[in-house]
Amino acid sequence: MGIEDFGSGQTQSDVLVVTTNDIPGYRVDRVLGEVFGLTVRSRNIGSQIGAGLKSMIGGELKGLTKTLVQTRNQAMERLVEQARARGANAVLAFRFDVTEAADVGTEVCAYGTAVVISPQQ
Repeated sequence: MGIEDFGSGQTQSDVLVVTTNDIPGYRVDRVLGEVFGLTVRSRNIGSQIGAGLKSMIGGELKGLTKTLVQTRNQAMERLVEQARARGANAVLAFRFDVTEAADVGTEVCAYGTAVVISPQQ
């Protein structure tokens, strides 16, 4: 597995997503409000058994890591879709929230503030 299997983040998009509250060189023209992308993934019994065995001897649980990266990327894609649908070209204060969902899976929520930005003159 290469680094791309474990990396995350934004691919080329018309909506810029940042974790900061502002973007150097840009001004916020309009705040459109909170946007989020949500996904819930159930646990795979095979990977759970493998993870249980691996946890006894130690080391990274690569299958679970890859699944979490894919899940976060899906949540982020949904956030970008929602921001775009509201007319935003950026999302500020981007964050992830990860919780257990009723003991059957993992809920991943990507959230932030949708804004319209323009370059400062």
